[in-house]
Amino acid sequence: MQIVQDALRSADLPYAPVATIGNYDGIHRGQQAVISRVVRRARELDAQSVVITFQPHPLQVLRPKLAPPMLTTSEQKARQLEELGVDALLVVRFDTEVARTPAEAFVRDFLHERLAVREIHVGSDFAFGHERRGDLALLQEMGARLGFEAHGTEEVLLRGDVISSTRIRRALLEGRVELAAELLGRPYGLCGTVVQGDRMGKRLGWPTINLAPENELLPSDGVYAGQVRFESIPSVFDCVTNIGRRPTVYESYHHVVESHILGFSADVYGERVEVRFFKRLREERIFPTVMDLSAQIGRDVDAAKEFFAARRVAEAGS
Repeated sequence: MQIVQDALRSADLPYAPVATIGNYDGIHRGQQAVISRVVRRARELDAQSVVITFQPHPLQVLRPKLAPPMLTTSEQKARQLEELGVDALLVVRFDTEVARTPAEAFVRDFLHERLAVREIHVGSDFAFGHERRGDLALLQEMGARLGFEAHGTEEVLLRGDVISSTRIRRALLEGRVELAAELLGRPYGLCGTVVQGDRMGKRLGWPTINLAPENELLPSDGVYAGQVRFESIPSVFDCVTNIGRRPTVYESYHHVVESHILGFSADVYGERVEVRFFKRLREERIFPTVMDLSAQIGRDVDAAKEFFAARRVAEAGS
């Protein structure tokens, strides 16, 4: 997949694509519906499929205190779009100058004159441009004059409520990683590098890897059944991940994301990984002694093994 940074100023742009525009944080099931339609129509028209997105999030520039924490890193977003079959990702560097650009000028100057876009597909509640005055109706009106088509895609619902990045953030902050996975269409994952810890897990009999996460949003403190994917190893490993401050061991400690990988003991300091969250096993709590904590970790490991064993049986039978 081609990735074009600072797309407004780049000369290396696809020509006459089928495109969509949006922040696309999370690449959740609702956003996937739009992207899949773009990819399908591009193939039908023998054109390139393009996602146009903004970085940073507009609220980080306009109202930083109201800006939501991002669900995906730039790396995760690009990988997920490529897996969906997108041909090119155009990143618009959002700043105060872009914020002042009227929606009509963006459509005319960039979408039409620079890209010669053939079709644009957006969510039904899409809005863009100065004071968010651009919407699907504007795209359709200008498209009729400039020679491209604009289409809206209806919102996707899960159990009667709209799938949205806001709903996913709320689920994660409540520790409801299973609901987040339903909304995303995949388990939520944290990307980062394995860093040196204090080796407390090893002293307790449960060695861990410590993640320096690049994602802005962590699930609620607690213990989770999950999986670790290494960039350098073509395998995925089951794990038990703790997020929190380890109150049994320390009165005051910085936040950690640490994973005990089942059946794995290699030295992986400096490796890039993604830790995925499947099920919340329990809250983080204080135990009377470190021996009690070690025993509980053993029970957490057993619970994770049972969870993944049941999951694989269900997947084999489906």
